[in-house]
Amino acid sequence: MLASGGVNAIGKGLPLMYQVQHVETFGDWKSLVSGAFVPLHSEPVRPGRFAGSISGNQLGNVGVMEVAATSHAVRRTEELVVAGDEPHFKLNLQLSGHGLLLQDGRETLLRPGELAIYDTQKPYTLLFEEDIRTLVLMFPQHQLGLPIAEVGELTAVGIGVQHQVGKAITPFLAQLAGMLPQLQGPVGHRLAANAVDLLSTLLASELHERSQLTDGVQGRQMSTIQSHIDANLNDPELSPGSIAAAHYMSLRSLHKIFADSGHTVAEWIRSRRLEQCCRDLTDPFQQQVPVGAVGARWGLPDAAHFSRVFRAAYGCSPSAFRAQNQLS
Repeated sequence: MLASGGVNAIGKGLPLMYQVQHVETFGDWKSLVSGAFVPLHSEPVRPGRFAGSISGNQLGNVGVMEVAATSHAVRRTEELVVAGDEPHFKLNLQLSGHGLLLQDGRETLLRPGELAIYDTQKPYTLLFEEDIRTLVLMFPQHQLGLPIAEVGELTAVGIGVQHQVGKAITPFLAQLAGMLPQLQGPVGHRLAANAVDLLSTLLASELHERSQLTDGVQGRQMSTIQSHIDANLNDPELSPGSIAAAHYMSLRSLHKIFADSGHTVAEWIRSRRLEQCCRDLTDPFQQQVPVGAVGARWGLPDAAHFSRVFRAAYGCSPSAFRAQNQLS
């Protein structure tokens, strides 16, 4: 039977207050796990008693959940993917027990203290053959602020506690799990956003290390230029020309470096600016900051232009986006 209050789908009315649901039959677990995240097929891995619980809440755009259950498997199949859901990433921090994550032709063993990311827009399997506890963060893909194709290189890749940046991030996430009952309101919202920012830093670090090993000079140039762009997003004069000049190269060379990324230089600048604007517009501590000031802060001082490019990217005005994402 289901115990405690309902947990609804991420982004579709998940309670803003902390809630716990506990089930003791596998049939109830199938409904619970699909409702809390995205539609999934759940399967028992051995006969006998089953028990599971999901606790947590929705903090802004980030669903923060602790999952505890006896042995089972969940699968996100191709059929469920094509049914259509907003693109999300899920981060798994294994708290106790072991599991196996499979996606994109890769598999990783989930050990206590290790992190792994996976994409809800692609099939995946999670297999747990023993009792487990895990912290799961689920958030829109754009919130990472990293190229989706590049993040795809890191799905189902275990990031262990030995990772230089992971050493700093894992304890924060583990503490976040312990704070779940108290996480609510603007502070909880900000902490959840901070967790995604830290994850973005970790993944960017991992991608940078890989590019240093495999991509040669052009990969290192791309990384350096992207860092330069991020550091200068607030400058309205930031442009392909200014970037090329800052790196002592021709415009042609700059565009060639970006040619394989799937973005032009101007598109990359615009998307990074809009991602930062989205973060500020959904920050409950910045609800009184005028929309125009948010755009100007990130290099888009013309309010009409800011509104046009924002609407083109997200389907609504900055004001409407803020209203849709305010805490109730």
